[in-house]
Amino acid sequence: MSFPALMATHPKHIHFIGICGTAMGSTAVALRALGHTVSGSDSQVYPPMSDVLRDAGITVTEGYKPQNLPPDADVYVVGNAISRGNAELEALLEKKLPYVSMAEMLKREVIQGKRSFVVSGTHGKTTTTTMLAWIFEHAGKNPGFMIGGVPENFESGARFTHSDLFVIEGDEYDTAYFDKRSKFFHYLPECAIVNNIEFDHADIFDDLDAILLSFRRFLNLVPRNGLVLINGDDPNCLSLREKCPAPLKTVGLGPACDLRIQITAVTPESTMFSINGDPFEVPMVGEFNARNAAMCVAAARFAGLSDDEIRAGLVSFRGIRRRQQERGTTNGVTVIDDFGHHPTAIRETLRGLRQRYEGRRLWALFEPRSNTSRRNVLQNELIDALAEADASVIAAVANPEKVAAEDRLDTAKVAASVTLLGRPCWFEADTDGIVSRLKAECRSGDVIVVFSNGGFDGIHDKLLETL
Repeated sequence: MSFPALMATHPKHIHFIGICGTAMGSTAVALRALGHTVSGSDSQVYPPMSDVLRDAGITVTEGYKPQNLPPDADVYVVGNAISRGNAELEALLEKKLPYVSMAEMLKREVIQGKRSFVVSGTHGKTTTTTMLAWIFEHAGKNPGFMIGGVPENFESGARFTHSDLFVIEGDEYDTAYFDKRSKFFHYLPECAIVNNIEFDHADIFDDLDAILLSFRRFLNLVPRNGLVLINGDDPNCLSLREKCPAPLKTVGLGPACDLRIQITAVTPESTMFSINGDPFEVPMVGEFNARNAAMCVAAARFAGLSDDEIRAGLVSFRGIRRRQQERGTTNGVTVIDDFGHHPTAIRETLRGLRQRYEGRRLWALFEPRSNTSRRNVLQNELIDALAEADASVIAAVANPEKVAAEDRLDTAKVAASVTLLGRPCWFEADTDGIVSRLKAECRSGDVIVVFSNGGFDGIHDKLLETL
């Protein structure tokens, strides 16, 4: 078997348009580590990805301009956030330069011929992908991987090796402006994990049925000597069983699951659980992370690892930046950073943090920034999720002009509705207002969880400085 093209010794020049996306940036760093020349541009350059790219020696140009395009690059990778009208893309097309989506490049140049473990689902993809990659790494398997985040156990979110094991986060979002299929169609799954399925990405999917269709097509790619692992407690996941052509196992807490999880003990820092009676421990809080870990156990067993190898990897797992990450404590108030932006993720994160910070008052600070959270399609679910906190603050909808007024999240109504449920909630229109509100309302012992999938105007540091 020959190694994929980008694993070869001859260096190439690869230029990324939209390089600061988590997946794009991580891929760029991995290619740079192989000795390739990498350049890129983006309109939103902020930590942690900007720091990771700089540390890897990759020059990033802020803003999209025709002059950013290096004339001698071997290939130009177009990110899925790039659309027609982008000045750099228009110049690329006019010059007839060779371009590709990141997902297709990974398929052709990195994944082909390997044992591909693809982690999918609405929630938990990044954590589960990172955890599985680390279990393989700790067992000495030197896996390749691509993670949509910055893992604490690895130097970057992607690495391409000569190992036959490759672990990748499989996103159902579309691939590029010229390829509207879900990204995970490109990843050649031998083992497919489906953590859960909910309605999300309201900008590209009309309804839940459209999302389920995409997942069915994804599972149709798994070979008969592969394995599908689905959440056995999720009715949407269970609906995929009927026409799945590959071997399938259900993983969950329900008694009917093939691999049944039972939570056996919890501490402020870890969760002990068993799978059909076999004990495991993960140094993370909440039922949700026990589910993520159980999927990793099943997938690692399929890869040929022993339970002892799996246990050793799990207990040394350190997590991902921006996932329940403690940013600091000042005057007794702790500030947590979390990437959560879907109501279910917010709810489960708050429940898990109750385990870590038992007895302390828990604040949720939420920025509606993603394409779905800016819309009112999950407004009622968001109200219920924020009510899991003792108190909360909701920020203004980011880039509101991109969503029609009648479809836009009503932040004032969310705040009023959460307050009516007995949990005080405020809407504040800007960062200064949020910081002032929290300064007035917080007291020593409080925990503030900042939920955002963007930079949120550096609010974490502003809170720590002001409080």
